[in-house]
Amino acid sequence: MSHDPSSPRTALRICPLCEATCGLSLTLEGTRVTGARGDREDVFSRGFICPKGASIGGLDADPDRLRTPLARRDGVLTEATWSEAFDAIARALPALTEEHGQQAVGVVLGNPNVHTVAGALYPSALLSALRTRALFTASTLDQMPKHVSSGLLFGDPNAIPVPDLDRTGHLLLLGANPLESNGSLCTAPDFPGRLKALRRRGGTLTVVDPRRTRTARLADRHVAVRPGTDALLLAALAHVLFDEKLTDADADADADALARHVEGLDEVADALAEFTPEAVAAACGVDPATIRTMARELAAAPTAAVYGRIGSCTVEHGTLASWLVDVLNILTGNLDRPGGALFPLSATARAPRPAAPGKGFALGRWTSRVSGHPEAKGELPVAALAEEIETPGEGRIRALIVLAANPVLSAPDGDRLDRALAGLDFMVSVDPYLNETSLHAHVVLPPPPPSQSAHFDFAFNALAVRNQVRYTRPAVPLEDGLLDESEILARLVLAVSGMHGADPSAVDAMVIDRMLTRAVADPHSPVHGRSPAPLAAALTGRTGPERRLDLMLRLGPYGEGFGADPDGLTLERLLDHLHGIDLGPLRPRIPEVLTTRSGRIKILPEPIAADLPRLRHALTGRGGPDTLVLVGRRHLRSNNSWMHNIAELSGGSNVCTLQMHPTDAARLGLVDGAPATIASDGGAVTAPVEITDGVRPGVVSLPHGWGHHRPGTRHPAPGTRLSVAAARPGVNVNQLLDGTRLDPLSGTAVLNGFPVTVTPATTPEPVATAGPSTGPSTGAPVGAPVVPKP
Repeated sequence: MSHDPSSPRTALRICPLCEATCGLSLTLEGTRVTGARGDREDVFSRGFICPKGASIGGLDADPDRLRTPLARRDGVLTEATWSEAFDAIARALPALTEEHGQQAVGVVLGNPNVHTVAGALYPSALLSALRTRALFTASTLDQMPKHVSSGLLFGDPNAIPVPDLDRTGHLLLLGANPLESNGSLCTAPDFPGRLKALRRRGGTLTVVDPRRTRTARLADRHVAVRPGTDALLLAALAHVLFDEKLTDADADADADALARHVEGLDEVADALAEFTPEAVAAACGVDPATIRTMARELAAAPTAAVYGRIGSCTVEHGTLASWLVDVLNILTGNLDRPGGALFPLSATARAPRPAAPGKGFALGRWTSRVSGHPEAKGELPVAALAEEIETPGEGRIRALIVLAANPVLSAPDGDRLDRALAGLDFMVSVDPYLNETSLHAHVVLPPPPPSQSAHFDFAFNALAVRNQVRYTRPAVPLEDGLLDESEILARLVLAVSGMHGADPSAVDAMVIDRMLTRAVADPHSPVHGRSPAPLAAALTGRTGPERRLDLMLRLGPYGEGFGADPDGLTLERLLDHLHGIDLGPLRPRIPEVLTTRSGRIKILPEPIAADLPRLRHALTGRGGPDTLVLVGRRHLRSNNSWMHNIAELSGGSNVCTLQMHPTDAARLGLVDGAPATIASDGGAVTAPVEITDGVRPGVVSLPHGWGHHRPGTRHPAPGTRLSVAAARPGVNVNQLLDGTRLDPLSGTAVLNGFPVTVTPATTPEPVATAGPSTGPSTGAPVGAPVVPKP
């Protein structure tokens, strides 16, 4: 009997909406997603699901999603064919680079790129084709300090140890709220359940956060640190370990296998000598006795892990805080130890090879043109993007390719960037929405909805708390008129490289040939000495991206190696396991993971040592008792700026309010629900007050990713097409910043722990205002121009 294509059926899909990467079971009626639940047989998530995953059908069917390309004609974005869109790109961008040089074209990569197959596989080919150094990504608004500290310590900026959540006995967590965010730089489906399991088995959870978040309420101890002082607190903890001889080397030097791979412990002890608990207490707002107790408990725990995230990264000492997280894991002997912090081994990683010194990691190989910001990991600070567009001269950015990014909302001083984007000669956006950034584009290329896309987590499997591998093909066929995102990006590569019109599969073929050529020349590879052509012919998969995945799996650490291990991984074997393959718990990987020039961990790298005087200055450099500092916050029902248009996720706690402690509200004459104006370096915004004792006195909190009120400034065309988000626009917290506050080592914008003034608003409704002043709101209606004060 034939199957009725309109009758309900189910299909598996890995959720692409946050870093937890949960397995979903979708209910489909025809090609429409009508429901989603957790896949109970998924080897990693075991049926866990959050509100975002449950609402994937709403995201999939959002009527505001673009389903045809847009091209600008006479200043107006209008629907175009795919051929017209790529023809326009092929005419404009090569001509711009021919006339103005390769640095005239910049590339901006947003957070969603790491959530898609195409976003993982094609940007490197695009950058290679453009040969530009003008790369800006969401990393310098988020986790770049961790990349830099890992690069300096271990030689590889992507060698990021993660807490072994399922086996640790003590977790010290800073600047993270995984019960809302689902985790970050620590891929762990059901993070809440894993923390509860930690406590059930007798472990201890300590949360350091200026807010009493849902995660903090779960903890054994909540330490309400003053925002931006995480590095001071961590330095004091390390000081206590040295001072009281509580380091692992002090406890049992002969048994400390890690110590053989570490150099410079004495230098670290000397460098942190000034950071006593008594010295940091006033700046941190944490009493010395609590700091000493925390250090002693960390040292005494049979297994422990220290984990810091965005709240400890996007601050003025973000790289130092990230470094000190690993210093504490090293000092307690918990780095690279089961139950501590270990390095995951992804199925598509390079296969392990004998330990040996490597090339190491360097900062500042080039600098930005205008302000001289040093590059980090090949990137320049997003906070410098506007000035690189606006400032005349050789090397000025005249064109941008923006892949799944919305820096007008996510970067400091979005109003300035908004004006800068309006002055570009040409801009391409790959985005499913006409949002605050893409409305400036000359060409918008929309990828298909999640149900019509394959999924593999190239980035997040390398950060997972358990080694595993999963892949899902599209749940429904590609809709007529749409292109797969991989084909979109492949065609974009061809359009900018002088190969416009070639078959998009040529890009995948070139990448495969390049990878195999390197592999056969590598004496540690299982295909050393073989011919690339027969190996390429043996690859399976329906598409170029699948053949590339097959190649990476075969050559990876668990791979079949083209016959070297008949039981090893291939794409075909993975497709036979619909719910994934469990590859086991994390295992120690030092020294194989080290690629420093010495082959050891230099625990006090020179750039870190050179930045420590700035941290010493912070011991006395804080504001007065009435100084307010601001922190952001995350919501379980959103992810940065890109999920506010889903009706199913609106409401509840997902609101844009200014949280403030009752004592601060009383001092400032503010009442619950009334509008307040928040001002700082970059301007002012107005938002309703939410009075709560969930924030410590002296701290206010405004969530990240809001501000969907822009009418469009470039041309007479209409503004954004985000009807749900525009109805509840909120305000852009990053408008409070002018982009000058950066962590100097990583170029990361300081989005947390900066001073603000808060006053009762003069307007009855929350509005956003902008300009260089730090004064109160002008009272302009939403979307109206604002005249900056002198």
